[in-house]
Amino acid sequence: MRLIGAGLPRTGTLTQKVALETLGFGPCYHWVNVIADLDQVGVWDGAMDGNADWDEVFDGFQATVDWPGGYFWRELMEHYPDAKVLLSVRDGEKWEPSFRETIWNMCFGGSVLNLVSRARAEVDPQWDRYLKLVDRMFWGEQGTFVAGHETPERMIEQFERHNELVKTSVPAERLLVWSVTEGWEPLCEFLDVPVPDEPLPHVNDRETFLGRVIDGALAKLGEWRATETDALSSATA
Repeated sequence: MRLIGAGLPRTGTLTQKVALETLGFGPCYHWVNVIADLDQVGVWDGAMDGNADWDEVFDGFQATVDWPGGYFWRELMEHYPDAKVLLSVRDGEKWEPSFRETIWNMCFGGSVLNLVSRARAEVDPQWDRYLKLVDRMFWGEQGTFVAGHETPERMIEQFERHNELVKTSVPAERLLVWSVTEGWEPLCEFLDVPVPDEPLPHVNDRETFLGRVIDGALAKLGEWRATETDALSSATA
């Protein structure tokens, strides 16, 4: 492990993943890895219980950004003492609606995102377990936002509290506080690699998130519907 991303989701973390892999720090672990392979949820449940073999979790990976890895930035700093730490930041007033319209809406409220996600959990035990992991990491007793997330003000307060904790806990020589709007130069200087000729990639992680959650839910619900139809046909034949 060469780089640990401590920045919260919705701070350009998918752009960071692509950028780091472009710079030779790949593969880079990201929450999309979990959504693509829900069998990994069990690994992170174990980590939440204090049972993580980090070398096994990140076998083959050189970096991690976003949650779930970022949730454990302190443990990973200790386990990988030579790894650098990247704190991705964003204006809190812009970050809050982005976070609320994606991760928060998946778990609360009556949005389409929440409704299809909850419906999938009713027919897909793996997704149900995934949502419980999200709950533990963000809203539960061990969660990043356990102190409050109902209002924009409380959400931003917890966002800023997290950033300050990272800044005051990580030795200056190991830490880069960086926004994707700053481009390649600070990141490349920090990692001691050449600046690429190509522009810094900008990946729309909001659309990626919504697409993976909603499309995945609709696909699973379609499978469930087909199974129920087949069962009904067999029963009435």
